[in-house]
This record gives sequence, structure tokens and C-alpha cells, in this order.
Amino acid sequence: MKELLHPICHEWANRCNTHGILMIEKTACHAATTDTFDVVLLVIVDPQSEPMLLRQYSLNEKKAVLYAVSERQLNEWLVLGSHRKAVDWVFNGTVVFDRNGYVQQLRQRLEQFPPKERRLKMGLEFAKLIRHYTDGKALFAAKHWLDSYNHMVQALHHLARLTVIEHGLYPEVTVWNQVKRMDGRIYKLYEELVGSEEPLPKRLELLLLASEFLIHSYVESGSSHLCEALKEKNGAWSIEEMTGHPQFAPYSVDLVIMLEYLVERKVLTVVEMPTKGNTMLERYYTL
Repeated sequence: MKELLHPICHEWANRCNTHGILMIEKTACHAATTDTFDVVLLVIVDPQSEPMLLRQYSLNEKKAVLYAVSERQLNEWLVLGSHRKAVDWVFNGTVVFDRNGYVQQLRQRLEQFPPKERRLKMGLEFAKLIRHYTDGKALFAAKHWLDSYNHMVQALHHLARLTVIEHGLYPEVTVWNQVKRMDGRIYKLYEELVGSEEPLPKRLELLLLASEFLIHSYVESGSSHLCEALKEKNGAWSIEEMTGHPQFAPYSVDLVIMLEYLVERKVLTVVEMPTKGNTMLERYYTL
């Protein structure tokens, strides 16, 4: 089918705002990467274009999908992790068109994984880890075993991605293959949670204890981006100020629980300030 897609590739290559085109074919090893499509075309256009255009094609029971994404949207996918398959597409896709070496430079940047992007990705994964661990722990205490299990599986996934990022790599779709080579402890925890014959409450109890230790070891690296952002202002921050600031925006709904966790770990301090005409005190956060 890829031969039949050449006219479409040619059309996009002739557009002055197209930086590069990648083709990803479905194989036995990468079926999950293409969302069941036989071919994925990733077209990268300049940052001023529409964020994303999506088209689908079919012929003789074969199907293909085309993503035309702006450079800005692609960077958001890669840095924020909002479309994790994009990492596989960029690294493993066949380069069909590459204007002025754009795709090659993009791959080199991803391989180098700039420290600023790495700190942000670690912060986002750490915030999600805290969210799922905290919810899993609360549900365990309430004896909602299956709901607790669901959150703890998610927590382990974020812990795994944190490990991969700390090793200077982008987490891929097959993140557990990456983690198995990097940190046997986390891989073993995952195996024991999903494969052990122990009763589920016992598995969860052991996992919660082990996870608490591992999470604690990531407090410094996982909070470094957020702490650096807090230094931009002298004095304490209100939650209103933080949610309106672009540095904190990527944390979204996980920001509050991460802040409270860091207060518990004495990384942050809460400062209470009086409100106008009210006996209530407003909470502010500072390093």
C-alpha cells in the first residue's frame, strides 16, 4: 500500500510549509504503534499551521491514516507525553521527505534529550505518579481492592517512565522492555502485582510499602522543574498564581496533589495569609 501513498506524500512534500514526512508500517512487532492501520503517515508542518489535520484512506482492505501536525503540536506530544506513540513514529519511521535535514535534526535533539525538557517530563510523570499512588493508597484503606489495583498499575507505569527519563531516554510504547534493562526492582514489582498468586489485598499491601520507598528516591529529581519555576518569584505563590502561569500549566489537575505531597516531604512550606475582610486564611506555597 505504501506505493499507492506516494502521490499523497508528493503532494505534501511540494508544500512550502512541510518540514518532513515519516512513514510507519504495521508489523508484528509494531502493531500497537499504528493503531491497527497498515500505514501511518506523519507529516510535520511549520509551527504557524493548524495544530493537526487527520485523514484516513483505504484500498483493497488495507487502510492508512495521515497525521499532518504542526511543529508546535508535535513538540507538545513529545514533551508532555500526550501522544506517546509519536516518540516511536519519530524514532522508527521511514523518512520519506526531509527538508533541509529537519527530521534528522529532530531525531538528534530527541537523542540528546535537552535537560530542560527532561526535567519537565520528569515533573509531569512524578505528579501523575503521586496522583495514582495517593488514590490507590486511599482506596486500599477503604478496602476497594480492584479500584486500588487499577491506580497502582497506573502508578507503576509512571514510575517506569520516570526511570526511563532519568536514564536520558524518551519512554516508548513498550516501556516495560526499556525498564527491564534499567531497573530490575520496578520491573519485579510490576510482575508481582499482575502475576503473583498471593491474594490481591496482600499484593497491594506489599506494593504500597515498596512503592513508598521508590517514590521517595525520586522526590528531588521529580520536583526539580517545579522548584525551579517557583524561584521565578520572590516570596510565596498562591494556587491561583500558579495555575495562571505557563510554567505550571502542563501539570494541570495534578498540580495540587503534587504540591501537598511536597509539603508533606518538607520540600515546600505552606504560608497562611489573611484574606480581605474575612477570618479565613489563604494558603501560599514557598520553597
